[in-house]
Amino acid sequence: MPPATPDFAAIRAEFALPQEFPPEVLVEAERAAARGPAGERVDATDLPLVTIDPPGSKDLDQALGVVRTATGYRVHYAIADVGSFVRPGGALDAEVRRRGQTVYLPDGSVPLHPPTLSERAASLLPDGPRPAVLWTVELDGAAEPVSVDVRRALVRSAARLDYEGVQADFDAGRLHPALAGLPELGRMRRALALGRGAIELEMPEQEVVPDGAGWTVRVRARSAVEQWNEQVSLLTGASAAGIMIEAGVGLLRTLPAPDPEALAGFRRTAEELGVAWPDGAHPAEVLAGLPPSGAVPLAVRRAATALLRGARYTAFDTAAGVPVPEDPGHGGIGSTYAHVTAPLRRLVDRFGSELCLALAAGQEPPDWLRAALPALPEVMAASDALAGKVGRACVDRTEAGLLVGRIGERFEVVVLRAGGPEGEPGEVFLADPPVVARCAGAPRAGRTALVRLTAADPGTGRIEFAAGDAPASGAAPTA
Repeated sequence: MPPATPDFAAIRAEFALPQEFPPEVLVEAERAAARGPAGERVDATDLPLVTIDPPGSKDLDQALGVVRTATGYRVHYAIADVGSFVRPGGALDAEVRRRGQTVYLPDGSVPLHPPTLSERAASLLPDGPRPAVLWTVELDGAAEPVSVDVRRALVRSAARLDYEGVQADFDAGRLHPALAGLPELGRMRRALALGRGAIELEMPEQEVVPDGAGWTVRVRARSAVEQWNEQVSLLTGASAAGIMIEAGVGLLRTLPAPDPEALAGFRRTAEELGVAWPDGAHPAEVLAGLPPSGAVPLAVRRAATALLRGARYTAFDTAAGVPVPEDPGHGGIGSTYAHVTAPLRRLVDRFGSELCLALAAGQEPPDWLRAALPALPEVMAASDALAGKVGRACVDRTEAGLLVGRIGERFEVVVLRAGGPEGEPGEVFLADPPVVARCAGAPRAGRTALVRLTAADPGTGRIEFAAGDAPASGAAPTA
């Protein structure tokens, strides 16, 4: 039986994703685009900035420039100034609050904002000056921030780049001048994050891509450039959180530190799998010391997901009697953090940017902004859950379509999690095609095993394996 083509239209219908914007929203967006951004702004069109995004992206949220200075580094991070196009209380504002975020599917996105804004007027495309919220962070020689400035500006992106191309340029020694300081700063910031206890799982990240005849699933490899660029975004989010906490008003992305029971369970699993745990070592250090692939590292990283539970958005406003949370940090990042860097595709970032702009200018946040804070965590939690379910459905149903004709076959897999004592299924990873699925009778985690495919339903995405008669020999599939 040939592979089954996944039905993404059915997924859109199943999750009631909006097919289009209401007419009044489109009219308001067109008028905002034609009117252009309101308010005064600094002319920063002379700054060397570039965007780095997946190929073909048009909703460009960030443009960056990183340079070495006499005392350290200077980061310019320009963020699309969506707030200057969206009128509080208008039809567009109401619609994006309903959507929460852009939902991505393999055959196209369900955007947060109408394309006339998200892919044209508000996007940081390199075809002319664009309004932006410009963050300038000065860092010392150890890559620690010493000053932060944020203001509205007019910027001009010099180039629209993608991760693969920038990585190739770096490898060839011809990196764009705007990115001259990115490799060194990115490495140093990652090292600092590890020292703070930031937990990087590096689990195989699946994505659905066209293969010429239909769709397939592959493991997306993250380049060094993408990791360095991520550090600039995290630096900006941490800077925003600091501004909010100091002022006593804001919206943080929080994740509680792992409780002692979760830590003990993870350490026990790691040691059972033969992973050394030096005295006093933090889980982040243990994870960072793992090889990039293999059965044991995969199983250990899967076990570490128990350390990253409870992420949420937390609003506070001390003037309204809502205090800064007792634990304002994000355990996965190792610092406080707020979302401000992706306003074209995530609702909360627009409000975070507006807060920081007002606070940095020594102004009180406007009433409409303060009034919005209490409701935003629930809106974002719902949209995060929806986007996660849609993304998982796309991957699961594509996986099932690839395997539908192979029921009864045996496969060599890595056991990520053994089955439970009451017959609960375990979890396995198949390398080709890359599939994570349940497995009845899964043996001990961290080993390769032969399993039999017992179910593959392209309509629901259900895939199930059953443990084989004996463990497989040979090398583990790599991630």
